[in-house]
Amino acid sequence: MSEPEKNAQKVIPIALTDDEDEVLVSLYQAHTKIYPRSVSGLFSRWRWVLVFLTQLVFYGLPWLAWGQRQAVLFDLGARRFYVFGLVLYPQDFIYLTGILVISAYSLFLFTAVAGRLWCGYACPQTVYTEIFLWLEKVTEGDRTARMKRDNAPWSMEKLGRKAAKQALWIAVALWTGFTFVGYFTPIHQLASEFAHWQLGSWEIFWTFFYAFATYGNAGYMREQVCKYMCPYARFQSAMFDKDTLIVTYDQARGEPRGARSKKADLTTLNLGACVDCSLCVQVCPTGIDIRNGLQYECIGCGACADVCDTVMDKVGYARGLVKYTTEHALQQGWTKAQTIRHVLRPRVLIYTGILLLIVSAMAVSLATRTLFKVDVVRDRGTLSRVVYANGGVHVENVFSIQIMNATESSQRFHISVDGLPGVKVATQTDLVVAPTEARWLPVRLELPMDGAPEGSHTIHFHVEAPDLHDAVSEKAIFIVPH
Repeated sequence: MSEPEKNAQKVIPIALTDDEDEVLVSLYQAHTKIYPRSVSGLFSRWRWVLVFLTQLVFYGLPWLAWGQRQAVLFDLGARRFYVFGLVLYPQDFIYLTGILVISAYSLFLFTAVAGRLWCGYACPQTVYTEIFLWLEKVTEGDRTARMKRDNAPWSMEKLGRKAAKQALWIAVALWTGFTFVGYFTPIHQLASEFAHWQLGSWEIFWTFFYAFATYGNAGYMREQVCKYMCPYARFQSAMFDKDTLIVTYDQARGEPRGARSKKADLTTLNLGACVDCSLCVQVCPTGIDIRNGLQYECIGCGACADVCDTVMDKVGYARGLVKYTTEHALQQGWTKAQTIRHVLRPRVLIYTGILLLIVSAMAVSLATRTLFKVDVVRDRGTLSRVVYANGGVHVENVFSIQIMNATESSQRFHISVDGLPGVKVATQTDLVVAPTEARWLPVRLELPMDGAPEGSHTIHFHVEAPDLHDAVSEKAIFIVPH
């Protein structure tokens, strides 16, 4: 019996009447644990390359130093975000928007070109599931051994292997949660606090929350996250067309399928190349049969293509019964070069052009950004007042200026104002702001009583940084009372 048939919905009779049988149809399918078989091949190697690269970046970045600080640190308490040589403030939120837009267009582009590449190779759910499956294989053995052990009664060996697996899973999950929090709290400080158990409440919460999520998703939920929780599986079809590269089964070549000896004559037996070994189902992390066509559960990992090529080698047939190709290429028998030419269609070129434009605009914006920020806030307690000073009558407005130094060295700043004849800064005009510091400065502006008619007038504050050879201007309103 095939896997879909085994998992078919059950029809359960609940009552009998004289006229007809009444039945209850269950709308929920009982979960059957999937035991993916290990596989080796081109796509499997690429999957592990991505596992190593992504985890090297994730686990390694918090420990990388940049000068006297952590290279990548999102300091929420200080409202500063360090990314190598960049120091960003909440006012730089536009760059986060740019990253999200770039990520979205990249997803559209990669999906239009080659389906669910992200899901099959770089998604954290896939990556950690691969790691947890490997740990499970190390402690409990291959697929057959795991299935046999799970169906066997408890013994000391079974308990020992299960305990070893759980210990490794928990260790990886905790290290993952610790590393995640290390992006928001300096990781050396976090390690010291962890060693002396002096963690703050939010650090404890997020470390164990992220560890629990990793442990549950990669250890137990696995394919259920991809099939039922991830929204991408549901709308991916909107980005697919018949020129999208997908993992697919060559039905014309493989059918009718059936077992045969290695020396059998396929013409005499009226059989296709598929030997119906079901290995493509056994290696699938989501438990589908690729021979049934494209399914939303398929994450495009290529495991079925790897194992099918192995089988084809053993029986002496040509590889590629299951492979990355397009529906049009299969239908029309295109060569690899023809397939690639059709993959580079207008839709893909438009996505690529937009993506390059956004990336270029963001790069230029980062390269030319001002290395300090200025905010001007009016003192709401005193909008305007008349003062007698220096032998004359003046109109005075009070403001607060925030200067945020986005460099990692102290900077000198000079404040001036224009926009009205005779307006001047009556308080401190020069100050020094420490590295990556945000400093507020109260500023009083004075205007001769006859300098402007009553009402609101536009003025401009100018903040210059001599050492940076840069200046920022901010508009404000000066009020002359009645």
